[in-house]
Amino acid sequence: MRLVPDPEWWRGAVIYQIYPRSYLDSNGDGVGDLAGIVQRLPHIASLGADAIWISPFFPSPMKDFGYDVSDYCGVDPLFGSLADFDAVVARAHDLGLRVMIDLVLSHTADVHPWFAESRASRSNPKADWYVWADPKPDGTPPNNWLSVFGGSSWQWDGRREQYYLHNFLASQPDLNFHCEAVQQALLDVARFWLERGVDGFRLDTINFYFADKYLRDNPALPRELRNNTIAPIVNPYNHQLHLFDKNQPENLDFLRKFRAVLDPCGAAAVGEVGDAQRGLEIMAEYTSGGDKVQMCYPFEMLQPARLTATGLVAIFARMARAAPDAWPCWAMSNHDTVRHITRWGLSDAAAMAYTTLLMCLRGSVCLYQGEELGLPEADIAFEDMQDPYGIAFWPEFKGRDGCRTPMVWQADNAAGGFTTAAKPWLPVPSAHLHRAVAVQASDHRSMLAHYRRALALRRAHPVLRNGAMADLRAAGDVVQFVRRGEGALFCAFNLGDGQAEVMLPAGRWQAVGGELCQCAVAGKASLGPWQCCLAQEI
Repeated sequence: MRLVPDPEWWRGAVIYQIYPRSYLDSNGDGVGDLAGIVQRLPHIASLGADAIWISPFFPSPMKDFGYDVSDYCGVDPLFGSLADFDAVVARAHDLGLRVMIDLVLSHTADVHPWFAESRASRSNPKADWYVWADPKPDGTPPNNWLSVFGGSSWQWDGRREQYYLHNFLASQPDLNFHCEAVQQALLDVARFWLERGVDGFRLDTINFYFADKYLRDNPALPRELRNNTIAPIVNPYNHQLHLFDKNQPENLDFLRKFRAVLDPCGAAAVGEVGDAQRGLEIMAEYTSGGDKVQMCYPFEMLQPARLTATGLVAIFARMARAAPDAWPCWAMSNHDTVRHITRWGLSDAAAMAYTTLLMCLRGSVCLYQGEELGLPEADIAFEDMQDPYGIAFWPEFKGRDGCRTPMVWQADNAAGGFTTAAKPWLPVPSAHLHRAVAVQASDHRSMLAHYRRALALRRAHPVLRNGAMADLRAAGDVVQFVRRGEGALFCAFNLGDGQAEVMLPAGRWQAVGGELCQCAVAGKASLGPWQCCLAQEI
């Protein structure tokens, strides 16, 4: 069953990210799968989410756990079949959830048939489908570009006696978007999944599609800027300002072509902007004008430093300067970052305050599975690690396994109800068990109950989904603003451990939000630590 068409469904939507390996294992092999997703979709619907985003489930050698695709139009047997995917779409739509899937278009696996043909010779029909380059006269790589996963981003191939570009693992060669045939093949991939009923896409590394066709060297990044990066500090990737290996202007024309595929289906796309220096400006560029992707999420709320009141004001000021009509999609956690509970050192009260704040911001929202339970980052022993990124930089950087451990559904077995297998693909921390869904479901004070209330607030007040955001200001730990559109909603948050007082705008205001709002409203509001004031103009 198709959901009622709505070309603006994405605006202000709450999108729940499912990491399929870790959601629910239905067949006892220790790895989550599509049939497991079908079983637990009611949990997401009960939260009040609008859509799901499923991380890659395509055929893959799994060297980067599905982000190395060997067939864009299939399902890896580890996760099930195309029929299982169709069942996910059907069940999600029955529950009122739209379905977005993760498209990894910037690169493929090195076992993809396209790459097998491309590397066979310099003259075959797909010879220019990947980024190939001759060595320098001394045999070294063509330029100084570095891989996000460490080391040179160039890999020598003896068959062609050339280097190929890989921004990530050497087994993930980059496609050449300067080749029109590549663009058309990828647009056909999008059409394939739209015809199967998907409602949109999450576009992995959206700003990596094009590389500079002249292969110019990147300049050095000043040392004082190296802490603000998308890679761990121990990675030499942080030593460069990535002017030429990504963020190229030609990307805009491809995004317009992609949007033209989406619009007839009422589908939407959210792009991942992997750039710490210019992420907000690129996001604004890619989402403004109504002819490119509908939304992007930058890395501002995925950084190690805790989001502060003044930091939030600065983020929105930068967006306003870049493009007033740009549309962000905010995320505090995902499958690539340390869970924000741990990353920011949050108490439950602080985590709840940030959740309510997130639901009140202008933009759409991505929630990562398990954050509604308040799961902290798991500490994975080296011998249990799976992530090649973490293995390469251990122990200074422990990789992404700690945020990818299985979802905990119940507390009465060591695997948290994720699997019946003796050993899940990643261990389930015992500290997660007391936060299982079954434990929290009947506790109205739990993190899960708080997420349900926060999402219900967003649904109850359309101005939070699509209204303007005005009068944004910070004073100490307090940030406040007014959402205006279909009515007006005043929002103030104390993001600190002290007491604070805020003055409401002139007019008559009435407290809303029930248990989410801990303040009395009478022209001013007193806020205790991690408290908020939500008031509707009457």
